[in-house]
Amino acid sequence: MEINSFLTKLSASPLYVIDTSISLKDYVPISISSKNKDLNFDVFSAAEWETYLSKFLKEKNAKVAFGGYLEERDIYNRSGYFNSEENKRNIHLGIDLWCNAKTNVLAVLEGEVHSFKNNNNFGDYGPTIILKHQFKGIIFYSLYGHLSTKSIENIKIGDTVKAGEKIAELGNNTVNGDYAPHLHFQLILNMEANFGDYPGVSSKEKLPFYKQNCPNPNTLLKLPNEI
Repeated sequence: MEINSFLTKLSASPLYVIDTSISLKDYVPISISSKNKDLNFDVFSAAEWETYLSKFLKEKNAKVAFGGYLEERDIYNRSGYFNSEENKRNIHLGIDLWCNAKTNVLAVLEGEVHSFKNNNNFGDYGPTIILKHQFKGIIFYSLYGHLSTKSIENIKIGDTVKAGEKIAELGNNTVNGDYAPHLHFQLILNMEANFGDYPGVSSKEKLPFYKQNCPNPNTLLKLPNEI
């Protein structure tokens, strides 16, 4: 079965990856693409991002702004970790959910802890958890990035989790790679021997591979009007 069809059919209903007390009616799609002319501020500043997002959510009468799968972004240009001359990476491979620090992060499906790590490069994920899932003989992984440091203090590889179980909280910009608070949620088919980390941004040259290996997370979340 084609992987996107398989993932879509795992649940007929939307699956939550952050606090279920936030209604899906309070979600709004957002673009932070390099083509978005509304981003007329210093996109390298976490503080200015927080101001922009707060205003955006207030105007939309929403609590969570989401989107970004395969979105081309300028924000990564600030970091040499993404912006080396031989490998400029600026195409986003997951969905971001922009909301408050300390928001509960949930396991999207039942599974077990594959790995975790504090990826503390500037502009990186910060604390990260990766879960392993297996359904009908198909193995895949879900990655949760930009967490609080507390989120990875008392877990261990092999811990089992239930669908919808709280596994973490969102971190603030002092620990999450220097971003406005948000969850980076990504699906991965082949971890390629990575541990506690996996590329969340691709170069144009490598996009065909990553597009296949990292299916659209919205096949599970089923959020409406994804940009």
